[in-house]
Amino acid sequence: MSRDAVTTANAPAAIGPYSQAVRAGHTVYLSGQIPLDPRTGALVDGDLRARTRRVFENLRAVCEAAGGSLDQVVRVGIYLTDLAGFATVNEVMGEFFRPPYPARSTIQVAALPKGAEVEVDAVMVLDASR
Repeated sequence: MSRDAVTTANAPAAIGPYSQAVRAGHTVYLSGQIPLDPRTGALVDGDLRARTRRVFENLRAVCEAAGGSLDQVVRVGIYLTDLAGFATVNEVMGEFFRPPYPARSTIQVAALPKGAEVEVDAVMVLDASR
């Protein structure tokens, strides 16, 4: 089975030795996205809601670069530095996904890269015809 890196200028470049996503067969493993502006590489301004939107916009861009969409995401991992933001992240996630929603875990962590307060990774399964 081949492994192919997925890259797009519409999402932030990796800030370490990893790919934005890797496609293995029909499965695409999307690396964690934090609320970075793809053009500047800086954290976006705003509150948790605005930053969470940026995270999901970044994930959507990587899904599209892999030939898919958020509708094909089967699992999401959410990492928050404060679980008090759980309800806000749920609301924003609801703007990007529709039923059947992907499986999900939400974990509070001590810190995230660049001082971000939210990070999301995902797994997407492409149609066999792609």
